[in-house]
Amino acid sequence: MADQRNVEESAAQVTAAWERIEKWLRAHAPASAELLRPAASDADIAAVEEAIGVTFPPALRAWYRLHDGIDDPEDGKSWWPAGFLPGGQGWYRLEQMQSAYVMQTRDWEREPGRIPISCTPDDMWHGLYIDARPDEPSYGNLGRWVVDREPDLIPESTSGWPLQAWLTEIADALERGRCLIELDGWRDEDNWPALTVCGGLTWVAPGEEPQSPEGRILLDGPR
Repeated sequence: MADQRNVEESAAQVTAAWERIEKWLRAHAPASAELLRPAASDADIAAVEEAIGVTFPPALRAWYRLHDGIDDPEDGKSWWPAGFLPGGQGWYRLEQMQSAYVMQTRDWEREPGRIPISCTPDDMWHGLYIDARPDEPSYGNLGRWVVDREPDLIPESTSGWPLQAWLTEIADALERGRCLIELDGWRDEDNWPALTVCGGLTWVAPGEEPQSPEGRILLDGPR
């Protein structure tokens, strides 16, 4: 019964956090919001689980039941709005997730059980994953994958950031117009939300130069 309560609580936290994020996107970054795909069905998720041989953690399942990641921008449109997750990451749709997982475990010979959830848009060099190994203390938590080194958890030297807590912190950062604050209270100054002139959200380090022709406007307070 306790396990079922935990499942329900993590799913409810994901839903509550994502409602805040999506409301903010639709109000302030419509170009990012319009890339969101319809919800993935239980059958869609089960098909990917069967194909990769890994069961989604409850929070990850709850997230994909809200949206099946994002679509690529239409031809001729900017890729900036696709990178609306911290680190400028684009949220994988299930099809991309499955392909990336197979590549990483087969071609890169990475240990099974880490499910990739994002990459830098139009790039396959690095991204985020959720640990789906149920016997690990990092189960259900966030990590980083990179093509040329072993995966590591976020924050480093921890058991990772639970997906539902990470999404809640994203919502807080957007609503308050500030950088991410990690579980230990450390301010991630490399991840400030910024708006692009094409109507998208991205995340930057404040010292970075704006990229032409769009530019970026750093958030510096509530919106």
